Amino acid sequence: MACEWSDKIFSVSGAGFEDLALDIFSFQYQNNPVYHSYVNALQIESFRIDSLEKIPFLPISFFKTHKIKTGEFEEKIVFESSGTTQSFKSHHYVKDAGLYSKSFTNAFEKIYGSVQDWCIIGLLPSYFERDNSSLVYMVESLIKSSKHPESGFYLNEFKNLVEILTSLESRNQKTLLIGVTFALLELAEKFSMALSSTVIMETGGMKGRREELTREEIHEILKRAFSKKEIHSEYGMTELLSQAYSKANGIFYCPPWMKVMIRDEEDPLIIKKNEDANSVSGAINIIDLANVYSCSFIATDDVGKLYNDGSFEVLGRMDGSDLRGCSLMTV
Repeated sequence: MACEWSDKIFSVSGAGFEDLALDIFSFQYQNNPVYHSYVNALQIESFRIDSLEKIPFLPISFFKTHKIKTGEFEEKIVFESSGTTQSFKSHHYVKDAGLYSKSFTNAFEKIYGSVQDWCIIGLLPSYFERDNSSLVYMVESLIKSSKHPESGFYLNEFKNLVEILTSLESRNQKTLLIGVTFALLELAEKFSMALSSTVIMETGGMKGRREELTREEIHEILKRAFSKKEIHSEYGMTELLSQAYSKANGIFYCPPWMKVMIRDEEDPLIIKKNEDANSVSGAINIIDLANVYSCSFIATDDVGKLYNDGSFEVLGRMDGSDLRGCSLMTV
C-alpha cells in the first residue's frame, strides 16, 4: 500500500517544508507514544508548536532503547545499526520499504542523474555481513536499478575489483564506487590507479579497524591513490530514511524533504541561528520528513557547521552529555 504522505513529502519545496513538517509533528505527537511522552516530559504544549525552531527533537539514543513507531503497523523491515551487543544497537521499524526506496532513489538522482546511467559498485564488507543494514539495502537497490551487468558488491575481492574498474575506465563508463572508509583505504594502499570516470564515495566507518583519521586526511589519501580531484561522501544513518551527499570538501547537501538545524551544545532545546556570520556551529538536529512513520525530528550525536545555503559539514561526535532529555522520561 502506498504511503498516504508520499506525494506530499517528495514534492515539498521552499516554504512548504515548514508547513508539512508541522503537520507531521502533529501526526507524530498524536500517534507515536514514545515521542508523545517525550514532548510531554519536556513540559512542552504541542499546540504552541508553530515553527521549526519550536519542534522538540528526539535524542537518537531512543532508537536503542524504545520502539519508535508512529501508528500501529506490522513493520515490513527492521534496520539495525552496527554494535558490539544487541542492547546497544539502534532499530528502525519501517512500515513501508517503498517509501525508503523512493527517498534514496530520488535523492541520488537529484544529484547524480538517472541511476541507469551508472555502473554501481559496492565495497561494504562489514555492512554486507549483516542482514539488516539500511546502507546495504540502499546500495543493493541502486545496483539492481542501474541494470548494468558489472554492477554489484565486490567485498574484499580487490584483484577482481581492480580488473572490473580498469575495464570500465577503458570504456569511459560512468561508475560509482561506494565504500566503507576502511575498505577504500585498504584498496588505495594495495592498488593505486587513475580513475577518471569513477566517482569514489565514502560512507564513513572505521569501527576500530584502523587508526582514526580526519575526513580531510582520508580524502587526501584516496585522492592521491586514485588521481582524483575530489572524493564524494554520503551522510546517512540507521535512524533515517534519507541521505545527504557531498561532492567536494565534505560539504553536504540535503534533498528537499530533509533539513539540518543546529542546537546549542549546552541546552539541547535551543536552536542556534545564523546572525551576521556565514555559518553556525553546534550539535546537529535533522528533520527527515520521510521518517513519517517513526520520528522525523532527531537530535543526533554529531557536531557540525551549518551554512546559510542549508549545506553543512560534520565536524565530529559528541560525548552524549547534552542529551539530558533522555533522563526526563521513563516509558
